Amino acid sequence: MAAAGGGFEDPSPDVLAQAAAAFGLLASPARLHIVWALARGESDVTGLAERVGGALPAVSQHLTKLKLAGLVRSRREGRRQVYYVDDPDIVEVVHLLVDRLSDRAAPARRRLRGL
Repeated sequence: MAAAGGGFEDPSPDVLAQAAAAFGLLASPARLHIVWALARGESDVTGLAERVGGALPAVSQHLTKLKLAGLVRSRREGRRQVYYVDDPDIVEVVHLLVDRLSDRAAPARRRLRGL
């Protein structure tokens, strides 16, 4: 690819398409919450549904989409299917974004409490 003004090469169209697909999946608040929860520790669908406040079938459908995209993996433990995030880059991106947005929101919450 051609170098941009700063001397860095632009990503290939394939890489941009993959990144856009990953961000598209994470654009759903429910799926983002599921990935956030799984980045903190593995869980089965029942535990995730309780944690994210979603209906079991809906959480299961979100997990299927995330799994097909390669953002989430699973393994069988007896009768349970346990889900986890196996990509440290996805975990890092999600943590970075959510933590930064939480930090920005904290001063506003403190100001509102002082009213």
